[in-house]
Amino acid sequence: MAFGAAERVTTTFRGMPTSRPAPLAGLRIVEVSMLGPGALTTHLADLGAEVIKVEPPQGDYGRRMTWPIVEGVSLLFLHVSRGKQSITIDLRTDEGREAFMDLVKDADAVVEGMRPGGLSRRGLGYEQLREVNPKLVWVTISGYGMTGPYRDMPSHGIAYDVWAGIVEPKVNDDGFAYMPEHASIGIHAGPMYGALGLLAGVLRARATGEGCMLEIAQSDAAAAFDWLRSETWKAYERPQSEVTGNESDNFERRAPGTAGMEQGVRYQFYETNDGYVLFMASEREFWKNFCEGVDRPDLFERWPGSQYADHARGNVELRGILRDIFAARSTTDWIEFGMQHNTPIAPANTPKTLPDDPQFQDRLPWIPASRLGADMLPTPLKFIDETLPVPTKAPTAGEHTETVLREVLGWDDSQIAKARDSGAFGKMEP
Repeated sequence: MAFGAAERVTTTFRGMPTSRPAPLAGLRIVEVSMLGPGALTTHLADLGAEVIKVEPPQGDYGRRMTWPIVEGVSLLFLHVSRGKQSITIDLRTDEGREAFMDLVKDADAVVEGMRPGGLSRRGLGYEQLREVNPKLVWVTISGYGMTGPYRDMPSHGIAYDVWAGIVEPKVNDDGFAYMPEHASIGIHAGPMYGALGLLAGVLRARATGEGCMLEIAQSDAAAAFDWLRSETWKAYERPQSEVTGNESDNFERRAPGTAGMEQGVRYQFYETNDGYVLFMASEREFWKNFCEGVDRPDLFERWPGSQYADHARGNVELRGILRDIFAARSTTDWIEFGMQHNTPIAPANTPKTLPDDPQFQDRLPWIPASRLGADMLPTPLKFIDETLPVPTKAPTAGEHTETVLREVLGWDDSQIAKARDSGAFGKMEP
């Protein structure tokens, strides 16, 4: 397929196979990023957007950073840069800046994935680029954003979750604080919010002819993603007469997060004979279904609980009974029980065991290493009766430089040779 062509996807219409452009075919984005923030355009490339990654002559150092390293390239880079084209440009040169300007003329958006101001210092900021493309949507994504006392602070992805109160330090037996295993939020939520903002900006720009500048901080995204806990703490600053707890807790105000959940009984982890499950019968209907399903209606009769959100918190006697009940069956048995008796029970997976889960296997088939250099998950977005394009492998540094110059910018041999000789692209093979 020629670079820049609108990739098509297989679809069905009234039972007949057909094809149509990928959902974001025709969207062109110029990206200048390092490390994780480049995931902003990964989401869009997965849906067919044309993403041109502009790298310095030595390439994005993210190729060599973070483990695991798969055949010499980091998994992070392989994932974040899949489906993209790479052109190397030395933005320190006049010819390199001119080439960048040329790329931007017909682009829908530019993404700057680094500390804000990196491109402005090269004379390629939003104000300069909008002169050649008034409809341009400019997105800058960074750790702490463009404002605030932390705006210039160097940082890595874990910092944003720690800052947002999502990951807290643990202390080992020797008294040393350490970082516990955790899910990363900011480095994933930031690009997702950024992709949403970019699409919103492009839709408006195409309708009005006017572009815009927007910014996203990964720290902001982490806090926004975990909004319930922080907003609950804020709500509890108000008096008891205005903000209470649930009816099931006699309206007692519990601290946010898992405070109180540790003593939960009807909403709790239980060990099976081969693993763990999460039991979630906090509604009275589900609790009754469970008790009848295990032939223990006496449990419901004795502790019917409130209609909604009743965790039977602190009921140690009931917790012991449930512990013994769950220990008698396998995890698979309990999942089947939950479906048969309309009771919410979930398997407690780990990142290692998750791929063996039948729901995972049905919904998230691996894109194989033979295609992308490492086994990767597909986008979770599913367009009904369509098969989205399979991403291409992350490019080598400058792999598409000449292709982009010829097919996107329309440069001829003499223009390419002149720019190459000036050092605009670093060391580029003829």
